[in-house]
Amino acid sequence: MMSDTIADMLTRIRNANAANHHTVAIPASKMKVEIAKVLTAEGFVDSFEVEGEAPQQLLTITLKPRTPRGRALSGLRRISRPGLRVYARKSEIPRVLGGLGIAIISTSHGLMTGQAAQRAGLGGEVVAYVW
Repeated sequence: MMSDTIADMLTRIRNANAANHHTVAIPASKMKVEIAKVLTAEGFVDSFEVEGEAPQQLLTITLKPRTPRGRALSGLRRISRPGLRVYARKSEIPRVLGGLGIAIISTSHGLMTGQAAQRAGLGGEVVAYVW
């Protein structure tokens, strides 16, 4: 049994990206689908799709292909984990790689990027960094 399913999702995406796979399949949950929405909206992955019936749904993420400039997704890092939760106030939202990456924040208004949370004046749990 796995205790940190979000870290597992990020590791599967990281490994598929490193192995030049086109898609990666992950057991679905509401939180994972929201993370996939943020990654798609920010242009790090091409698309995502939820397949199957409710108890055993699969989240299939389509990664962007490699270009001469490199990959769209260079790295993912889990920040807040079950053993150590990390929270940020609206004035303390972290910048990732000097603004080149994004911080995924879980706020009271749902999952969003650090920039969107700052614009909305919200703080929350820092789920992951993506660059």
